[in-house]
Amino acid sequence: MSGLPFLGVRNLLFRFGARPVLRDLTFDLRRGEVLVLFGPNGAGKTTLLRILCTLLTPGGGEVFLDGVPLHKRSERVRLRGRIGFLSHPSMLYERLTARENLQFFARMYGASDPARRCAELLEQAELRGREDDLVEEYSRGMQRRLAVARTLVHDPDLVLLDEPYSGLDPRAASRLGTHLRELARRDKAVLLTSHDLETGLSVADRVAVLWGGTLGFDAPRGTTSLERLSATYASLTGRGA
Repeated sequence: MSGLPFLGVRNLLFRFGARPVLRDLTFDLRRGEVLVLFGPNGAGKTTLLRILCTLLTPGGGEVFLDGVPLHKRSERVRLRGRIGFLSHPSMLYERLTARENLQFFARMYGASDPARRCAELLEQAELRGREDDLVEEYSRGMQRRLAVARTLVHDPDLVLLDEPYSGLDPRAASRLGTHLRELARRDKAVLLTSHDLETGLSVADRVAVLWGGTLGFDAPRGTTSLERLSATYASLTGRGA
């Protein structure tokens, strides 16, 4: 893990109308690190990820990716090519096959050898044998696995995953956890949101709770337990996960 943060968030602000969502939010994320962000619905987790992938512009504060301001107009396109974002919507074309979807996104991002890269990801997603079926014929879990593959097709340096375990069966969830740890070993910076404290804790290097527009809790995995995390989450939010 390098000494300098790969992603730096400083005093981030965001409002929906008159309602503040993010307030003076500050944190770092380093290469080789998996940060799992917990928080109830409406806490601002999705808003934060949409800012980090440049789909939303913050109302104040700054975000730096590898030392470069993320919303610097002259750098935005280049920086977007270093980010992979998994949203709640799959962002897949349902009238295309899995292979056609991945090859489209691979070419759009300028991935080298798109056919080989797509074959690797289809194997990882356990979609071999179904790669030429239309996405509209897929189950929710299969679509989610393909959406994760789409997120990673260009081998991004910063991986942002919004509730990646949603819709996955236990086998697929276990494989995703293994793959997230592999991304960290390959020096990627990974930030994911989750409602599942136990699953999130199992893959994390750090865990944090977003509440009141800022991080009410932020700790290395080795310094906390599921019991402590659960108690802290309940104390901050007034509810269980």
